[in-house]
Amino acid sequence: MKLLSISLMVLALTIAAAAETGVSLTVYNQNLALVLDTRKMDFKKGQGEVQFRDVSAQIDATSVHFNAAGVQMLEQNFDFDLVSPDKLLQKYVDQKIEIVSKTGTVTRGTLLTAQAQPSNQIVVRQDDGTLKSILMSDNVAEIHYPTLPEGLITKPTLRWLVNSDGSGEKEAEVSYLTTGLEWKADYVMLLNEANTKADLDAWVTLDNTSGASYENAKLKLIAGQVHRAEQSHAPQPMEFMARAAAAPKQFEEQAFFEYHLYILQRPTTILNNQTKQVSLFPSTSAGIKKIYTYDWQTNKDRVAVSAEFENSEANGLGMALPGGRVRIYQKSADGSQEFVGEDTVEHTPKNEKVTVTIGNAFDIAAEHNQLNFRRISDRVGETDYEVKLRNHKKEAVDVVVVDHLWGDWEITHSSVEYKKVSANKIEFRVTAQPEHEVNITYTVRTTS
Repeated sequence: MKLLSISLMVLALTIAAAAETGVSLTVYNQNLALVLDTRKMDFKKGQGEVQFRDVSAQIDATSVHFNAAGVQMLEQNFDFDLVSPDKLLQKYVDQKIEIVSKTGTVTRGTLLTAQAQPSNQIVVRQDDGTLKSILMSDNVAEIHYPTLPEGLITKPTLRWLVNSDGSGEKEAEVSYLTTGLEWKADYVMLLNEANTKADLDAWVTLDNTSGASYENAKLKLIAGQVHRAEQSHAPQPMEFMARAAAAPKQFEEQAFFEYHLYILQRPTTILNNQTKQVSLFPSTSAGIKKIYTYDWQTNKDRVAVSAEFENSEANGLGMALPGGRVRIYQKSADGSQEFVGEDTVEHTPKNEKVTVTIGNAFDIAAEHNQLNFRRISDRVGETDYEVKLRNHKKEAVDVVVVDHLWGDWEITHSSVEYKKVSANKIEFRVTAQPEHEVNITYTVRTTS
């Protein structure tokens, strides 16, 4: 049985309490969803059995919450033995069936074997007592069964033994957790020719493989990692290349517990085995800054290129951005667009910076070399380093040079001013002129 943390229970009960008649769906970006389904159901006075059909095939049956005025649930069963050709054959062994061939020939008799695979054959004792082997794929057009065998159902169903204080129609509220539902944010960024602005579109990508469809559902999305005792593997998001047209605001975003809640302002239908995309916010334009970074320990001798922008109202944004994949396009001189890279971003609060790594610079060469090492004492050593940057672009570029230092260290010499970013990281910021080389030398003293 899958255990749920207290925080997840709090979220589920809080969201369920706010729902109205119909289906409300709260999807987490962890292969998890809370379904709240409110229906009119018929009950008979006293003890009796009722069925709640069309639930998710991946339901966590231990998470079901049932509420109907004057009705007490005594027992619950989750039936998921669905009708299929193989199941019907298995259920009808030693019973009468009728087989119609592709040529119209009818065979009537008792089914003796139901194992159509791997031989792809079944054996029937005909009414005259003779045995007949039938090749399923080549010969059979239809199989007629008198009735649906007991125990087989067409859709996953919750079957309850209940005790009702009266007969008649009552409103039943049922909530449960299920896997097979997940959402992710997908962003499309189009850079202008000067790399100073970007058109930004955001999409919510919903994947439904839960085994159920949700008609005209009230959709809510939770951004943030909800703690669970057992994690599930998430499916890969769908590739998406098209840009969004300008549209009205579809989602209302608000802080919720320690997460962010996005509420779709209209009902939507999410079919089983469907990937649906909904615009998260209207297309907007944001100012960006192009950044070149040389981090030799993580990217060898390549200079990374990234775009940075403020997630603020003044910059055309200003809502908490859920984590997701960003695909970046660039406008070219002839007015066309080209794909230049992609990256993933984390959940980003309002008024924070977002950095999207695009790729590596083609026209900037970089080297990092160790020049000398000196032993000062048994515990102290000094290392001389040199960084070379060569800019073959037509314009000057600003480059951030990064180094990661470990242990007890200090910089005893530097040809360029540096900034200590953290206990293990320093940065040099230099400008490389066209067709010129920039040299940085520095000495690190370490104590063991």
